[in-house]
Amino acid sequence: MRINQLCYSLLALALIASFYVSHSFWVWLLLVNLFTFLLYGADKYAARSNWQRVPEKTLLIFGLVGGWPGGAIAQQLFRHKTQKQPFKTWFILSVVANVVVLLGLVYQSELLEQISAL
Repeated sequence: MRINQLCYSLLALALIASFYVSHSFWVWLLLVNLFTFLLYGADKYAARSNWQRVPEKTLLIFGLVGGWPGGAIAQQLFRHKTQKQPFKTWFILSVVANVVVLLGLVYQSELLEQISAL
């Protein structure tokens, strides 16, 4: 499970790095999407080379924490994990969860602006 430790170390590194720059939310999204994209590519390469694979759970977690756009692009570019069930269903659910949370945050910020204007 060394590959899994490496993956989560990258995720922790992205989180830590995002705190040391301005616009940390955008840096987080950029880094997690880049790492997610690279993980899909590495997993596709590992599948072809019969090497140790990145666990599906790890790919899904990277998508769930904001890396789903990078995962979706990588799926199409590498033609990887596009048909496999239940992975596809879980991936779509992670996208829906992300969109709902983002819409909630936007709604909350607009609501706070309206309250502070009173």
